[in-house]
Amino acid sequence: MRELVVLGTASQVPTRHRNHNGYLLRWDGEGILFDPGEGTQRQMLHAGVAAHDLTRICVTHFHGDHSLGLAGVVQRINLDRVPHPVTAHYPASGEHFFDRLCHATAYRETVAPVRAPVAGDGVIAETAGFTLSARRLSHPVEAFGYRLAEPDGRRILPDRLAAHGITGPDVGLLQRDGELRGVTLDQVSAPRPGQKFAFVMDTRMCDAVGELADSCDLLVIESTFLDADEDLAREHGHLTAAQAARTAAAAGVRHLVLTHFSQRYRDPDAFEREARGAGFQGALTIARDLDRVPVPKRR
Repeated sequence: MRELVVLGTASQVPTRHRNHNGYLLRWDGEGILFDPGEGTQRQMLHAGVAAHDLTRICVTHFHGDHSLGLAGVVQRINLDRVPHPVTAHYPASGEHFFDRLCHATAYRETVAPVRAPVAGDGVIAETAGFTLSARRLSHPVEAFGYRLAEPDGRRILPDRLAAHGITGPDVGLLQRDGELRGVTLDQVSAPRPGQKFAFVMDTRMCDAVGELADSCDLLVIESTFLDADEDLAREHGHLTAAQAARTAAAAGVRHLVLTHFSQRYRDPDAFEREARGAGFQGALTIARDLDRVPVPKRR
C-alpha cells in the first residue's frame, strides 16, 4: 500500500474544521509520520492509524504547529510497546526541542526513538525500497524538506517474453540472473522509473523547493497564502498556492497536494482556482483533515 493519510491541515492555529499538521505516508511496509502537530495522536485514532504503523518520524522544523504533537506520539509508542525501532529525523539544531518533547511529562519509557538528526543536505536514510533525503529550506528557523525516491527498475514486457519462448519459472530466473539461454533482461523489458514523493512545508521560494519536487509522483506542499498576500508570505517564510502550483508544473509533478492553510481564508476552492490559474494541470488535492490520497499508479 502506498498512500498519504492527512491528519491535519491548519497553519499556526487549528480551526473548527482543521487540526494542526500531521501526515502519514504509507509506503509498503513503512509508515512515515511527517510533522506531528498538536492533536496528532487523536487524529491518528480517527484515521485508523496505530502507533504500531509508525516506522519513522520526520519533523521539518520546530514550530509548534509542526511538532507539539510529538510528545503524545512518543508516549503512545511507549504505551503500546511498539516492538520495532522508530527512527526520528529532525533538524540537528533543534536537538534540545526534540529532547524536551520526548520528555515533556513523566511516563514509563520502554521505547526510545532512534535519533537521526539532519545536519545538512543529502541522503539521510537508505533502505532496500527507497532513499530518503533532505534539503534545507528558507524559513525563519532552520527547516528541511524531505524526498523519498524508489530505485529505478524494469518492467517485463509479456509480448517480448512470448517471442523468445520464455514462460513460467524461467521468467524469475531471467530477472534474477539478467540472462537466460542467450536472452538478456534488456531484450524483454523496459525501464520503469521509481516512484518519488516529496514533503515541503514552511518555506519561501528557494532552489530546494524545485529540487525536492522534481519528477514527483506525489508532492505535499504548503500553500499558506493566496497570491494576493505574496508579500506577507515572503515576510513570514511561506508559499502561496500559485507559487506551489507553478513549481509543481515546472517539476513535472503528477499529483499535487496543497495544505497548511491560513485561517484567514474561508473558501478552500480559492486555492484550487489559483493553482489551476497558475498552470498546474495534473491531479490536484486541496487537503482536508482525514483525506486519504493514493500514490499514483506507476508510469
